[in-house]
Amino acid sequence: MATTSLTTPTSAATGNIPFVGSTANDSTGTTIRESFTRINARLGEIYGSQNSSNVVQTPFVDADNIKASAINEAHLSATNSAVDNYVLTYDAASGGFTWEQKFDGDITSIVAGNGLTGSSLDINDATLNVIGGDGITSTTDEIEVTVDDSTVELSASDGTGSVRVKDLGITTAKIANDGVTHDKLEARFTASKTDYGDISTDTTIDWSVAAIHQISMTGAATLNFNNYKKGQAVDLLITGNQTITFGTVSGTPSINQVGSSTYDGTKDNIIQVLCTDDDATPTFLFAVGDYTTDTNPA
Repeated sequence: MATTSLTTPTSAATGNIPFVGSTANDSTGTTIRESFTRINARLGEIYGSQNSSNVVQTPFVDADNIKASAINEAHLSATNSAVDNYVLTYDAASGGFTWEQKFDGDITSIVAGNGLTGSSLDINDATLNVIGGDGITSTTDEIEVTVDDSTVELSASDGTGSVRVKDLGITTAKIANDGVTHDKLEARFTASKTDYGDISTDTTIDWSVAAIHQISMTGAATLNFNNYKKGQAVDLLITGNQTITFGTVSGTPSINQVGSSTYDGTKDNIIQVLCTDDDATPTFLFAVGDYTTDTNPA
């Protein structure tokens, strides 16, 4: 370690630097040899002692010989000028440093909002926790929600006027009495289909799109049922003095007539068809009647 301080000599025998005497040539100063000895010692402290290969071993400027608070931004080798709140990063291209903006925020406090606990009103660390409650359990990395589906109420809140529900296990016990209106039923129970045009070739009657199918026959054809459901009934309002046959798009159906009335192509006819089985061998019952405008049912 370097000498802690320079001792000013008062004679040739004192101090650790040369004494030059009281006046010139008064022969009281330190000898030339002693003067160089003292100077060499001080140079060794500044530049460091060397080994046999003249490599500095203990340089004067080390951690013990830098004045506290002596190094500031002006002493750094940086590629740009310092800016308030910038941080110093290493620049491999120059071997020096670069000042960079790494942090944009200025958070000095954290306050828990709704549903949270934990606050920090200074820059120290803060922990925010989710508040539990009825049906809500907060654990590490997980929020668990337990819903009593017997009391769940749904309302339209997405701006579309509808709520989409999936896999909530809704049963008849959870639907209010008289809660299902006609408008909520599928088209197969409520709609009418009138756009068949004049039928003269085999045509598919899709039971899923309508409950009432208005058909005008201009040629003999088979009406093939499709997408029927067990227990579903459709009404076929048919005109046209043509031969009509019933069938299905797939499977081997059993089609049975109820009563003795038959189709009369010279009149307007209503044929009601009931599906009693919708498996690979579906079963249907149908009844035929003609109709005319009449306000008197007698």
